[in-house]
Amino acid sequence: MGRILAIDYGQKRCGIAVTDPLKIIANGLDTVATHVVFEFVEKYMQNEDLEMIVVGYPTQLSGEESDSMKYIQPFVNRLKNKYPNMPVTWVDERFTSKIAFQAMIDGGVKKKDRRNKALIDKVSATIILQTYLEQIR
Repeated sequence: MGRILAIDYGQKRCGIAVTDPLKIIANGLDTVATHVVFEFVEKYMQNEDLEMIVVGYPTQLSGEESDSMKYIQPFVNRLKNKYPNMPVTWVDERFTSKIAFQAMIDGGVKKKDRRNKALIDKVSATIILQTYLEQIR
């Protein structure tokens, strides 16, 4: 039984989250520089059984694609080409950064740590993955 990996893709860094083997809980895994995200995924796949990859789909309030899709779509295309047998799916990531920030406040994360954009990206990836898990249940 494989895990599901989620990626919150950004121009500078990518938040990464993963499920437990039973696909019950989403956990923040890491934040990596965007230029090494494929190396990270490759190394992760060597050590863990991966069943699927979920990528955050950025939309505007109107539901239209965000401008950042011009960076994310080529990434997803490359992901699908590199791993043709790995299912890759999109999850609406609207408001995930705001939800992540609020979750850190609610969780008692110190103000200084909440400024850490890498932490926000990792929490955002976790929210994207949890959203996916809730959709398939």
